[in-house]
This record gives sequence, C-alpha cells and structure tokens, in this order.
Amino acid sequence: MLIRMRDIKKHFDMGAQVIPAVDGVDLDVDRNEYVALMGPSGSGKTTFMTLIGCLDTPTSGLYELNGRDITKLADDDLAHIRNKEIGFVFQTFNLLPRATAFQNVELPLVYAGVDGRERKDRVWAALRAVNLEDRATHRPSELSGGQRQRVAIARAVVNGPSLILADEPTGNLDSKSGAEIMELFTSLNKIGNTIIVVTHEDDIAKFCRRVVRIRDGKIESDTIRT
Repeated sequence: MLIRMRDIKKHFDMGAQVIPAVDGVDLDVDRNEYVALMGPSGSGKTTFMTLIGCLDTPTSGLYELNGRDITKLADDDLAHIRNKEIGFVFQTFNLLPRATAFQNVELPLVYAGVDGRERKDRVWAALRAVNLEDRATHRPSELSGGQRQRVAIARAVVNGPSLILADEPTGNLDSKSGAEIMELFTSLNKIGNTIIVVTHEDDIAKFCRRVVRIRDGKIESDTIRT
C-alpha cells in the first residue's frame, strides 16, 4: 500500500473559533491507482491535498507514505520526501519563465544531486514520455498551455516518484488540451504511476478509475468505476 491515512484531522485556529478543515479522514491508496479527489469549494479537498503532498502536516492522525510515518518527520525530511517521493503538477504550471523546457524538467534532479550524465538521460526520457522532445529548447512563453503542462508533468515524473499529485491540472486549459492532458495521465498510470488528481469537474474525474468525494472535511463517498 502506498498511502495509509487514519483519523486525519487538520484544524485551523481562527481566534476563539477552531475550523475543522479535514475532520477524521481514513484513506488507503494502493500502488498504481488512478484517483480523482473531488469536492465543492470549502469542502476541505485543497487542505487534504496539501496533507497528502506533505506540504502541510495534520493536527492529528496517522499518515504513512510508503510505510513511513510522515507525521513524525522534521521539515528537512518532509522536503526530501516531496522531492523524491511526490511529483507535483499544478494548475498554473509553475515553470521558470527564463529556463528552457529541458532545464525546467531537470530542476528536481539538480536538487536531488543527480550527476550530469544521468540527469541528461532522465530528462530526455521524461520529455519523450510526454511527447515534447522537439520542444526541449523552448521557453514557457514559446509553448502553448497544453505544452507547458506537459513540461510540468515531465518535471513531475523525472525523479521516478511514488506518487503524482495533480492539483486542478486542466484548470487553465481549453477542453481539448485538458482532455489530452488527462489522456497523458492515463497512459502514465498504465505504465505503473500512481496518480491523484484534485478536481471539481466531473468531465475530468471520469478519466480516473476511482473517485473520492469530500464534503465538510469528511469523505462523503469513495467509488470505483467499473
């Protein structure tokens, strides 16, 4: 099992009031699952996503990623987990504007201390996986929105992470480009990648095999598509 969560809570102190953004969630995710995490605005899904991605830590509860208890790790250890174990894809792409596609994809490997020759081989492999070898020297301003998101996906997979976590990955794309990005995630899942997509769109969630819906900080439903 890749993810094991038990009674996860995340509360925020707002003066005299305590807001339970995530309120006692249990979740298991096996390797090679393709999951949509859904919920309306204010449901707690974004907070839950930050907990899954180790961008924040729960107020209480157990979170094991790859059998390791994340809740007991120091900030430096969490940063290492984020770099090595989790590939992030965001709605706004988060690419360095002055860097080429190749350099953007290479960045996590630089942080991980991978040597130059291996970095080069892995970047080219990642760009091939998203069909962008011919755009390696282009900067983000020279790419379409869909191509920028493909660069972001290549950057997310280049370290061989245990989990790809995509937060509204089609939010800035037209419907055609959005469908192409989701089809790319489907192909990556078919070769063994575990993917969680945070979305509020049913058209995007339909690409995923499992749909987890959150409301008021709790899991409202958890269904497998047949």
